[in-house]
Amino acid sequence: MERWGGDLYGDPCRECGYAWSITRADAIALVAAVPERYARLLDGQDATARHPELGWTAGGYVSHVVDNLRIWAERMAGAALGRRCDVPGYDEKLLSAARGYNLVPVSGSLWSLGHAARQWVEAMDLAVTAGVVLQHAGRGHQEPDDIARNNAHDVYHHAWDIRRTLGGG
Repeated sequence: MERWGGDLYGDPCRECGYAWSITRADAIALVAAVPERYARLLDGQDATARHPELGWTAGGYVSHVVDNLRIWAERMAGAALGRRCDVPGYDEKLLSAARGYNLVPVSGSLWSLGHAARQWVEAMDLAVTAGVVLQHAGRGHQEPDDIARNNAHDVYHHAWDIRRTLGGG
């Protein structure tokens, strides 16, 4: 197990409590369930609400998770299908500004999240079957278990961000 996430956020995560020892199967299940989880969190809520310590609205976090899952799905599929294993980092703040996360209607971002989560699960299956090992520009060696844990943390942590933005702690 690579230590990038645990070293950066703590193990468990100092903020959201995510345990980095999660199995790949449990991480995949967590990502697969995110569309329903976020839909429940945002049901009847003001998705334009913003926590004073955070840059994105509750709905903006959904758009970020969509992009993160899609980016990682493309990386895994690219490596599994085309053997492209070197991947760069990306600047989430620049991507947010370009896409206008806080302005995307939450109904559209939740719709997109359903597609992104299914594509991510499919790409993870491809990556596991092909024995993919990515070389991330900033994180180094990334096996499917590492990718699953890191992406599951993103999903879990931002559910926590959405809850606290909406006043749920």
